[in-house]
Amino acid sequence: MREQEKKMKGEIIKTGKRLYEAGLAVAKSGNLSARLDNDNILITATGTFLGELGKEDIVKVNLSTLKSDETKKPSSELPLHSLVYKNFPAKVVVHAHPPLINGYFALCKSLKALTFETKFYLGEVPVIEQETPTVTKPDEVIDALKTNNLVVLKNHGAVSMGEKFEEALALMEALEEAVRVAAVARLFNKEAFDELDSALKENLTKNETAYPMFSREHIQAIVDLVNKDEFIAAKGKELNLTVALAVKLDDTGDAYKFNFEQGKIIRLDNDCEAPFIISASRPIWEQVFLGKLDSFVAVTQGKMKLKGQLGQLSKWYVPFTRLFQLFKQVKFK
Repeated sequence: MREQEKKMKGEIIKTGKRLYEAGLAVAKSGNLSARLDNDNILITATGTFLGELGKEDIVKVNLSTLKSDETKKPSSELPLHSLVYKNFPAKVVVHAHPPLINGYFALCKSLKALTFETKFYLGEVPVIEQETPTVTKPDEVIDALKTNNLVVLKNHGAVSMGEKFEEALALMEALEEAVRVAAVARLFNKEAFDELDSALKENLTKNETAYPMFSREHIQAIVDLVNKDEFIAAKGKELNLTVALAVKLDDTGDAYKFNFEQGKIIRLDNDCEAPFIISASRPIWEQVFLGKLDSFVAVTQGKMKLKGQLGQLSKWYVPFTRLFQLFKQVKFK
């Protein structure tokens, strides 16, 4: 355990320096933590400089009691960090105060995604209102993290989680860059808008009947909407969308295979023998079917599993994005 603790402290120190050097953490702002084992986490102490951390600035805390035997006190954001570990299998948490992110979301309610990379890796980033310098409503942040591994805390900063610090930090850096791109684009055109988003969201048909989630009737209703959708038909033909894609519910093993031919689903099978299989637990699928979680983002962030090469699947990004939007048009229970 001592060796593991030493290694994790080194990772925290390295991450703190990278945050500081990238301008995402200044002075004594921000905090970092890592899961040490099932019972304990390591978290930066209160009042520390993330860019100049020493091993003595990282304290061990029991997850059940939130107590530490060390001299320095853990970050005041310990309640938020502990709830993340209690609710998700995440192994690291990054909380920083990036200047562009803070400036943008102080004035804007949502991010205008201007690049495919932003859509693909970040999706719709949740924004949580804050009333105090310390997060006093961590439950709201936890709910938001169910839809995205990255959450903005308005007038405060951002929180990301992941399997490794590289993953959580990459999300933070990607959002800071996306905000920079949006700001530069606005210099050229204050009325800038994304035509792709407009096209994807227009003329969505809704099915009012509610079906048991992941039942044959539920999935068939989605197929019916897909085959009536002119946008998918046009893009499917243009991009030669001819492939088998399966979706699987991990809890029960239920699976359905969409057999696409030129953008049309010509057959729906009850199996997952396909070159591409997207699988997840029921809570994750619920978020997807409600339209709160983008499937591409869920795969890149590890919330959903994908069998097959994401790069190959992404060549049909546009029609599949529309497909996933149609998911929420079918009610389930």
